[in-house]
Amino acid sequence: MGHEKHHDKVVPGLLNEKDLCKVREAVCIQVEKIYDSCREKDCIENARVIFKHNIQNIVNEAINVKVRCAEVVDVYADIEEVPFKRGFFTVDVKFFIRVTLDFFVPDDGGVDIVTRRGLVVFDKKVILFGSEGNVKIFKSHFKGDCRIDKKEINLGSKLQQDNLPIAKVEVAEPIALNAKIQDVLDKFFEDCCCIDQIPRGIADTLGVDDEDDCNDDIGPANQVPRRRVVVSLGLFSIIKLVRLVQLLIPAFDFCFPNNI
Repeated sequence: MGHEKHHDKVVPGLLNEKDLCKVREAVCIQVEKIYDSCREKDCIENARVIFKHNIQNIVNEAINVKVRCAEVVDVYADIEEVPFKRGFFTVDVKFFIRVTLDFFVPDDGGVDIVTRRGLVVFDKKVILFGSEGNVKIFKSHFKGDCRIDKKEINLGSKLQQDNLPIAKVEVAEPIALNAKIQDVLDKFFEDCCCIDQIPRGIADTLGVDDEDDCNDDIGPANQVPRRRVVVSLGLFSIIKLVRLVQLLIPAFDFCFPNNI
């Protein structure tokens, strides 16, 4: 049990009244203090799916599409001060969500299921309190390939944190709600970025199952995009603003591993 004591020492777990008298010292530690946070529930409706390779031939011929699963592959966050309210910051968050789709394509009197991966980009903005910071934090660092007499050299300090707080985003895996093929009708949709605007590392997460098979997806070079794929997702996230602060806490002892 976590509250059991061995050799009259306090171990991680529940405490009792006898443990409080075993506090040895007050320790100053540096931790990330949460100044503000918000819990968000977003329903992303009819978000356009971006594909790494041209699969317009499949999209045009498919009679149905289903979303198998969705996964957040990366999140970008940017912070800016709110000019009319001191201590508050706008947090712009961009979610990159990878979706796996099953296309139902007619073939020789039957239906083939073709699986492809795409990417959904979702932007969100919130305003949170992040306090006011009037200091800059510098951290000493070393460079391993710079040596004198086989010893590493301290090359100076590196700015670890400026006046801005740190934004942290916790996100659960999205819930795949729906997918459908939408007709372009009288104009081509341009309400979403293309694959060339996606960072290479994120685009590479889409992968390629079969290069020859993907080449067959392209179709005629002069084929006009008549349809596009859109999905609806449920996204649950927690956005926080934190700063590094020093706290004074009571300490029992150094934490040593327990022998089981």
